[in-house]
Amino acid sequence: MTITRIDAEARWSDVVIHNQTLYYTGVPENLQADAYAQTANTLAQIDAILQKQGSDKTKILDATIFLANGDDFAAMNKAWDEWVVAGHAPVRCTVQARLMKAEYKVEIKIIAAV
Repeated sequence: MTITRIDAEARWSDVVIHNQTLYYTGVPENLQADAYAQTANTLAQIDAILQKQGSDKTKILDATIFLANGDDFAAMNKAWDEWVVAGHAPVRCTVQARLMKAEYKVEIKIIAAV
């Protein structure tokens, strides 16, 4: 059994790959932006991570989106709908949660085939 941990630190790894399956959680870098821009920023990070590992967003199997404020659901969905490939949408769950950094409006966890 091979488990690849990319950019592993003491508390977490940026990416973990096992059985040709990639696990990743993205958080926004543009912390002063609104929920739409933070979602778009996080999705762009997901694109970059997947590309670096020889995959792409059409191979995402599952996505969990955490929103700090449920009122941002429409803004998040706008960014998501502009990004997701029609006919290749993953299973998706969106929950409202208190995120660990007050500036985060969104956090996105994915599982993808590589």
